Amino acid sequence: MSDIPDDWRGQLDLRAEIVRIDRERAEAQKFNAEREKLLQEALKYRRERWLAPVLAVATVIGGVLGAASFIAHLIGH
Repeated sequence: MSDIPDDWRGQLDLRAEIVRIDRERAEAQKFNAEREKLLQEALKYRRERWLAPVLAVATVIGGVLGAASFIAHLIGH
């Protein structure tokens, strides 16, 4: 025998179940959209994480080249 009662049709409120399912689907869609947004933000920060060291190295190289150019200019005159 199954655990389903004989009068299950009278106990089942299909409209309430459909509303509950629709509400849960909407919550799941919101959760997935938020998760996707957070993943995109994490990827953005992962890319930007290397930006500061690259800019620091470029600044140092620019400074060294500028100083070398200035010294070469002083020696040339």
